[in-house]
Amino acid sequence: MFERIVNELKAHSPFTLFGAMTGVVLMMVFKGMDHDIAHKIFYILHPAHVVLSAMVTTAIYCHYTPKAQKKWQKFWKVLLIGYVGAIGIGTLSDSLIPFWGETLLEMPHAKAHIGFIEQWWLINPLVVIAIIVAYFKPATKFPHAGHVLLSTWASLFHMIMASGHDHGISYFGVFIFLFIAVWVPCCLSDIIFPLLFVKDKSKIKNSGCGCPL
Repeated sequence: MFERIVNELKAHSPFTLFGAMTGVVLMMVFKGMDHDIAHKIFYILHPAHVVLSAMVTTAIYCHYTPKAQKKWQKFWKVLLIGYVGAIGIGTLSDSLIPFWGETLLEMPHAKAHIGFIEQWWLINPLVVIAIIVAYFKPATKFPHAGHVLLSTWASLFHMIMASGHDHGISYFGVFIFLFIAVWVPCCLSDIIFPLLFVKDKSKIKNSGCGCPL
């Protein structure tokens, strides 16, 4: 599993590098954006990210679970895996790592916006619906570039909220934290995390980009 984690991180680093670069460009364009506008954009991108993450996490686990099992017998396990993989790791990616970066970069309005608590009425139902859809119709092939960009931009607008009108932003620091915020959590939530619960790991295979089929 350790070797697989290393391979996944290597395979996804080009996507993440590109995403982080687009994030820095957007930071240059939108720096000084009003906090309320950045907050609204974050709460469009973050739900979209965790919904996609829930679908991928659930689909990959279901793909490698024996089809002979009755669906209702494994539903609660699938629900738990999909929810923790999407909400837990998605929150780490979009909120906690950016908040860590905001604190170290001394941004004036650093604050961790925890989506599934702040807007529980929106995010939690959407994630559950996404898990149910993927449970009955699992599809593991999603555009990874699109997922990386969603995650990157959600993290970015979390940092824009914290930056205020600070013109002394360290763009290199923003780049580093955007890269970390997407690189490790996305691989964990979509690929490594659901595969931890697959009993027969000998059936797991990779596509050309290192993603399960």
